[in-house]
Amino acid sequence: MSRRRRPKHEHVNHERWLVSYADFITLLFAFFVVLYAASQVDKHKASALAAAIQQAFQSMGVFTGQAGGARGEGLKEDTVEIPGLLQASLQMERTAEFDDTPRLVPASKTLAELKRELEAVLAPEIRRNELAISTGNDGLVISLREIGFFESGSASLRVDAVPAFSKLATVLAQDQFHLRVEGHTDDVPIHNARFNSNWELSTARATETIRLLLTEFQLDPARVSAAGYAEYHPAVSNRTAQGRSLNRRVDIVVLAAVSHLGTTEPSTINSSITSP
Repeated sequence: MSRRRRPKHEHVNHERWLVSYADFITLLFAFFVVLYAASQVDKHKASALAAAIQQAFQSMGVFTGQAGGARGEGLKEDTVEIPGLLQASLQMERTAEFDDTPRLVPASKTLAELKRELEAVLAPEIRRNELAISTGNDGLVISLREIGFFESGSASLRVDAVPAFSKLATVLAQDQFHLRVEGHTDDVPIHNARFNSNWELSTARATETIRLLLTEFQLDPARVSAAGYAEYHPAVSNRTAQGRSLNRRVDIVVLAAVSHLGTTEPSTINSSITSP
């Protein structure tokens, strides 16, 4: 009787998982190598790029700090905040796609130089107390007082004030300053055929002043803004007649020595204006 041969049992490999594990470890190693390589940046080139970006932004008024000290000096590598600068650059690029607001460029003169020029040109009006020039918190303040420029209770410019206003506007039109025109009154209530309150009178005088600057002297509308404060921003006390007279005024505030990029210089500056 023949013997039955027992089937040989195949050897089971319990270590096949090592193949997949090894593949996974290899891929993971390659992934971290790529991350490490991508994180290595030439610090010198990055510093040069950051310095160029910061200097460009500073010239446009975005940053107020020094971009590397004196002109020609580079930034130290340990003082460059590359992420912040690049973030600001990317933010400006994204904003530029949807915002057509012009960027800012420096004006050709300082507020102190402008003040000296206006004081020389408007010396007669200053001596007659029809106009005052001072330096305020927001910039240079040119006060056109009612006694020299406006009829009582009216927003129209006086005929005899046209030459003085023309001299003032001609100087302002020569540079790229940003202007805020403010109307002010005293605390005496007004009620006439045209104005029911000091709010309306102060606002009308401010907007009329801007209309003359735009139509007769071709100032860029983006450079100017108007505000009416009625009697609530007095220059002096309203307790006396002289104080109330000084408070009835239009202030042209030169805000800063910058203007909008792309602003065109007035092609024609009229030497006089037509009374409305």
